[in-house]
Amino acid sequence: MADLNYHHLRYFREVAREGNLTRAAARLNLSQSALSIQIKLLEDRLGTLLFDRSGRQMVLTEAGRIALDHADRIFGTGQELLATLQRTTASRAPLRVGALSTLSRNFQLNFLRPVLRDHQVDLLLKSGNEALLLEDLKSLALDVVLTTAPPRREEGADFTAQRIAEQPVAIHGHPGRFRHASLRDLLLNEPVILPTESSIRTGFEALVAGLGIRPRIVADVDDMAMVRLLAREDAGLAIAPSVVLADEIASGMLASSGFDLDLVESFYAVTVPRNFPHPALAGLLAAAV
Repeated sequence: MADLNYHHLRYFREVAREGNLTRAAARLNLSQSALSIQIKLLEDRLGTLLFDRSGRQMVLTEAGRIALDHADRIFGTGQELLATLQRTTASRAPLRVGALSTLSRNFQLNFLRPVLRDHQVDLLLKSGNEALLLEDLKSLALDVVLTTAPPRREEGADFTAQRIAEQPVAIHGHPGRFRHASLRDLLLNEPVILPTESSIRTGFEALVAGLGIRPRIVADVDDMAMVRLLAREDAGLAIAPSVVLADEIASGMLASSGFDLDLVESFYAVTVPRNFPHPALAGLLAAAV
C-alpha cells in the first residue's frame, strides 16, 4: 500500500478552507487544473470523494470533514514539533488541556488561572468524553486531561493520574427550600437535580437507600454547567461540589444546606510520559495541589 502523499493533503486542506478551487490555486501558486488533479489523486488514494462540487463552490463531504480534522491535527503536530525541538518562544506550542464535558467550568478556570496571567502561554481547550480524551492524550494531541477518576488499567497506556483537588459534595439551592428539620425530610419533599457523574450518583444513591427514601429526581444532568443553571432557575436542589455554584453561593442567590452528605468528588490531572512536556505544565500541576 502506497504511503499518503502529504503534499496532496496540504492542497486538500487549502481547498477545504477556501471552499473554492480558483482561490486556493492562487494562494498555492498553482494552476486550477493542476490543483484539481492533486485533489483527484488524494480522493483516489483514500477511495472516497472529499468534496461535493456545487457550481464554483467545493463543499466538504462527510469523509472530507473527517479528512480535514485529521489534516489539521497532522499539520498542527508538525508545527508543535518545530516549536518544541527548537525551543522557540515566538512559536511555542499551546498548552493543550482536555476536560470531561461534565466537569465544572469553575473548577477548570481555577486550575488554569496561573497560566491565564502568563502572556507567554497560549491555551487549546477541548472537552469530551473520557475515552476520546484519553486517546488524544495517548497520541500526544493533548498535554493533560482533567477528570474525576483515574483511568482504568485496561485503557492500555502508561497514564499518571495526579489528584489535584477534592471537594465535598453538598446540597445547594434557593434558600427558601431549606426549611426542613432533617436531611431525610429535605430530600423527601424537595425535587433534586442529580449529575450523572458516577462517583456523585453512586454515593447519593447509597445515601438515600440508607435513609429509606426515593427522592424525586427532577433532572438527570450530564453537564455541571446545566446543573448550575437549573439550580439558579430554582428547578430543584443541586447535588454537587460547591465549586460548581461558587458565584451564586457567594452572591447569596443560592445557599448550601447544613447537612453533611459525607460525599466527596476528587479531581485528577492525567498525563503520559513525554520527553518534551510542555514547559508550563509542571508549574500548573504544582500550583493545583
